[in-house]
Amino acid sequence: MALAKTDPIIIVGAGVFGLSTALHLGRRGYTDVTIFDSQPYDKTLYSYFEGCDAASADMNKIIRAGYGKDTVYQDLTLESVAGWTAWNDELHAGKTVPPGMTKTDSVWVNNTAISMTDADTLPNFELDSIESMPAGTMLVSTDAKDCATAKAKGFNMEQFARQTPGKPNVFVLDTTGGFACADKACRFALHKARSYGVKTVFGPVAGKIVDLVYKPGTGDVTGITTADGKTHLAVLTVMACGGWTPTLVPSLDGLNETTAGSVALLKIPRSSPYWDKLAPENFPTFMHKLRDGEPGGLYGFPRHESGWFKIGYRGTKYTNPQVQKDGKERSVPVTRWTEGDKITSIPATALRVIQKFLDEYLPGLGASGIHISKTRICWYNDSFDNHLTIDHVPNAAGLMVATSGSGHAFKYLPSLGNWVVDIIEGVGLDRPAVKAWKWRSLGAAKPFNVIMAGSKGPRALQNVPLVPETSMHAKL
Repeated sequence: MALAKTDPIIIVGAGVFGLSTALHLGRRGYTDVTIFDSQPYDKTLYSYFEGCDAASADMNKIIRAGYGKDTVYQDLTLESVAGWTAWNDELHAGKTVPPGMTKTDSVWVNNTAISMTDADTLPNFELDSIESMPAGTMLVSTDAKDCATAKAKGFNMEQFARQTPGKPNVFVLDTTGGFACADKACRFALHKARSYGVKTVFGPVAGKIVDLVYKPGTGDVTGITTADGKTHLAVLTVMACGGWTPTLVPSLDGLNETTAGSVALLKIPRSSPYWDKLAPENFPTFMHKLRDGEPGGLYGFPRHESGWFKIGYRGTKYTNPQVQKDGKERSVPVTRWTEGDKITSIPATALRVIQKFLDEYLPGLGASGIHISKTRICWYNDSFDNHLTIDHVPNAAGLMVATSGSGHAFKYLPSLGNWVVDIIEGVGLDRPAVKAWKWRSLGAAKPFNVIMAGSKGPRALQNVPLVPETSMHAKL
């Protein structure tokens, strides 16, 4: 579909996909781009603690370039790292400073990213990453030469002292990695988008999509209706609303499902020695047994400037299947901030795995009285193959999706939208990444993510024990 630069374009969602797409549309000269989102982001500033419940609204997100043999995402990450660095340079130079931020802020920190295992050797995925990545960027903890290189570069390869004598703790350190300051990064991207003329409609009424508008007698989409009863017309509508996308675009059934990660937070007092030990300049972004299923799937970050130390769990990806108006079950997000929410805790399995890691790798926290005190369920949109989905919706002219972040899309914020706009314009459609992101079906392939098991499935939140925050201080 050929678009004129003056054609109205609606983007639903102001997270990573929506912000990046809007920014790059504006950068390329499209003059009538509007983002709709039910969150009042100019007020909440993408802070989870101010009520934001989108995955992108967070303190920090992992940036790591190692993807095994999947160089599509490796290359996209390295491209994005260059973009992150350019954004930091703009901010520090005072060239682009969003309201409420200063030149001393950063949108990403290159504190490295380590991927650990408690096996004797690195998994094949990590070995493939070492082979695929640029020479010298991946350092192995069991290699004396790599350890010396790390020390010379100022990277500490002994951050996690395994507390059980004789048990291995092998890891690879990605020197290109670190973490995005997620809330600040979103504010920066939003500010840049607006500088290109992108408009925004935020808020739980005016910014909340109720339905798509269809051309009579067809499946073609001509815009959206919002909770204030208004109709907004567009030549192209891009659904980029994360975990809410599958419900709003039911044809994603079988390709996408909304799943929940579990997050635990520990507050580090400024008076504690862990304030410095866990600071970004002293402590890496980390992953632990990331692909090991239920007993693994952990990731975490250095201490945030506010004092929060965050550990996430995706070893089991939980769902919340609910019957929709068409009579079919779909998993929908529900958090402490969502209307009608009854979820006030995280699954007991997630908390147990997180606590076991803390006990074994960072026992000094508990010994000094620092325990898990807050939790969050964070909703993503997973595809069955873990690839993004960026394509026009079949049999629905005027409708496109930019979604399926599958828990790893935020790192692409600076550059992802450039690819989305290429797809909109029909440019470079034969590239491997673009082919991987096309609309697709499972077929005979084995899925990376098993999706749509429904309300009787073992991952449905209604079928798993939950632990309320009031019990967090109890030893598991």
